Amino acid sequence: MVSIEFCKKCGNLLIAEKRSGRYGWYCRRCNKFSSDDKAKTTALSEKIRDEDEKIKVVNPEDEYLQYPVTDVHCDKCHNNKAYWVLQQTRGGDEPQTKFFCCTKCKNKWREY
Repeated sequence: MVSIEFCKKCGNLLIAEKRSGRYGWYCRRCNKFSSDDKAKTTALSEKIRDEDEKIKVVNPEDEYLQYPVTDVHCDKCHNNKAYWVLQQTRGGDEPQTKFFCCTKCKNKWREY
C-alpha cells in the first residue's frame, strides 16, 4: 500500500526514498530524512510505475510494424497482406476508420 506523509515541521509532502541502505521519508524543504519501513513500499511502487511509463520511440516509417496483419488486397502491388489499425477520426457517434499499410510496398489507405 502506498503511503502519503507530510513533514511535521513545515507541512511539505515527503518523498519516499532509500538512503544509506535504509528506506525513509525525505523533506525537500527542511532537507531532513527520517527512517521508516513504511516508505519502502511507496519507494518500490514508484520505481515500478516509472519503468512502466517509459515512452517508446518509434520511427514513423516503422510505425505500422507494431500492428497486426490481416488479409486484404493492395491495389498498388496486388499483395494480399497489410498491417491495420482502427482510429476514431470523426465524431464519437460515427464508426472508426480502419487504416492499412501493405506489408510489401508500404502503400497506405483507409476504409471508413
